[in-house]
Amino acid sequence: MRRGVGPVVFAAGVLAGVLLSLFVQELWPAGRREDLEHYSAVRDFAREAFVREVSDEELLDLALHGMLKGLDGYSRFYDREESAALTRETSGRYRGVGVVFRRPTQEGRVLYPLSDSPAARAGVRVGDRFLSVDGRSVEGMSEGEFRALLRDPARQVLDVRVMGLDGEERELSIEPDSIVDPTVRHARMIDPELGIGYLAIVSFSDETREEFDQAFGFLRERGMRALVLDLRHDLGGVLDSAVSVARRFIREGPIVSTEGRGEPLLYSADPEEALYAGTPVAVLVDRETASASEVLAAALQDHRVAALVGEATYGKGMVQTIHTFDRWGTRAKVTSSYYYSPSHRNFEHTVDPGRDYGIRPDVEVPLTRAARERLYTFLESYGPGPEVIPALEAWEAQEGTRLIEPHPEDPQLEAALELLRGRRPGPHRLQR
Repeated sequence: MRRGVGPVVFAAGVLAGVLLSLFVQELWPAGRREDLEHYSAVRDFAREAFVREVSDEELLDLALHGMLKGLDGYSRFYDREESAALTRETSGRYRGVGVVFRRPTQEGRVLYPLSDSPAARAGVRVGDRFLSVDGRSVEGMSEGEFRALLRDPARQVLDVRVMGLDGEERELSIEPDSIVDPTVRHARMIDPELGIGYLAIVSFSDETREEFDQAFGFLRERGMRALVLDLRHDLGGVLDSAVSVARRFIREGPIVSTEGRGEPLLYSADPEEALYAGTPVAVLVDRETASASEVLAAALQDHRVAALVGEATYGKGMVQTIHTFDRWGTRAKVTSSYYYSPSHRNFEHTVDPGRDYGIRPDVEVPLTRAARERLYTFLESYGPGPEVIPALEAWEAQEGTRLIEPHPEDPQLEAALELLRGRRPGPHRLQR
């Protein structure tokens, strides 16, 4: 019986294969078939001849990365892992408990919990010391062991025992959850006497506008009348968030337009969103101010609502369109248009031969390499949220020490402060 089935099945399989081949040839354009055959031939050669074994999946991944990377310096392919990292970067969120520890970290002393984090919701306070996690004593652990214990993805709830600055011990249950990765950092009054505040935006995520409003409100409650907005070392991010911040200061007119192969897209001001219009602003920029941060800087400069201080920006004036391939969990990002400022400046540095910058500041102040490295380390660090600063200040007073990292020596910041103090010409008299 089985011997009789074999030829029938084989014949049916051959027939199905022939029909499928004819179907593909009929519906699949000849040029595309040739493309696939070419790829398969090169793939097979690489797999058989390369010095080590490589899988078809690895070769496909390399081909996809190379295909988009070869288009320009901005287009790229994201595999499943890279796509997850991109989601965190643009969404502004990640999974964790949300605690910044005082160094050395392994001692488990909380500097502060992040705003609206699982730790904050569970009752973790400034100055608490972690004594144990799920019954395991923290004492004697290395920093790596301690962090791994808090980040264990298998744990849905962390039962921790903490001791506060008052010596009281408490039992808390922390449920790791989605946390805002702060993009607005180091908000503080930098000249309380004259009412000058400072804050830095380190990137633009979906959460940035809400973070910005919270920080701005905190500074205004403390008497802020003028602002230093730091966009240095900000490589960009979500365009809508940068536009939203610009709308806070600009009452009317264009914010930015994107122009490419399709219809131009214009983002305009909204008078109802211009909650901070009229606030004197100095914006710090440098050669790593790029993309969405350049959109914000250019809009504020063109509308004469802020002066730019520092160095010429990077000059990334190209827009990328991102497509998600759900079936494989991957993404592709391809350059699709240019950014244009309200005065129709294209700040992409590659559009003009010999141009190596994006936007020139109104007041140019260089930085040494050493000063830049110290500044970037500071900007990349987390800053305490407005809700924990009073407790940190009280702790500093109690111990007679400094807990909040001081701003490093910064001639660009000093120049911005001089401008806001009226010791330099206003932006309307400065040379572009």
